[in-house]
Amino acid sequence: MKISIVTAVRNNAAEIEETIQSVLGQDYPDVEYIIIDGASTDGTVEIIEKYRDRLAAFVSEPDTGIYNAMNKGIRLATGDVIGLINSGDSYFPGAFSLVAASFGPEPGRRIFWGDVAYEFLGRVKGFRKNKLRIGAFAPHPSMFVPRQVYEEIGLYDESFRLLGDYDFMYRAVNVAGVTPLYVPELIAFYREGGLSDRFIYRCLLDELRVKIRYGQNIFIAYGVFVLKVMKNLSRILFAKRKKL
Repeated sequence: MKISIVTAVRNNAAEIEETIQSVLGQDYPDVEYIIIDGASTDGTVEIIEKYRDRLAAFVSEPDTGIYNAMNKGIRLATGDVIGLINSGDSYFPGAFSLVAASFGPEPGRRIFWGDVAYEFLGRVKGFRKNKLRIGAFAPHPSMFVPRQVYEEIGLYDESFRLLGDYDFMYRAVNVAGVTPLYVPELIAFYREGGLSDRFIYRCLLDELRVKIRYGQNIFIAYGVFVLKVMKNLSRILFAKRKKL
């Protein structure tokens, strides 16, 4: 089984090499690596160029956001299964071998999730079946999607700035009925401090938008939204103070 990995990056010279090495250092033999750069100006491109001969594709050009970059990479991918790891995040050793063994010879109509190690919050489960409707999905670094699933249900909605990956996961499982394949093993390290951590309240609004879009009971959706705002209130206020 061929695994394609897509990394989106823009102006992250300090962390891109760690991400690249976590992909190229895997023990799995059949990997296609694609990097989509958003016209970086800080030395990121020069670092990527050091690995150019080990990349299946490298694109550096302006984009309209992270999900536009991800979609570019997915369209270039030729693997049976596609993983997404953005600059600053990294895979744990053996991740690809575990993914391939979990899928078996035929990926089928399934999506793989593993667990994620957050930089500060610790380990987060990649999938919680009993809480799907309230939005229990881990960040996309632990997710691997067969190319045929993308072809069937579509790519990432580029109108989202923050939660296009959540929209895709919710649409895949709760609307299209794609089968989750969850393995409770650490797959990826997630570095906190990105857009989703700096704009927590906007993320919760986007989550609410997704649920209403796909027909969840509006009272339940708003009730969960309020509970999540209360639960994350200290983080929301802290992020707001940092922006002032």
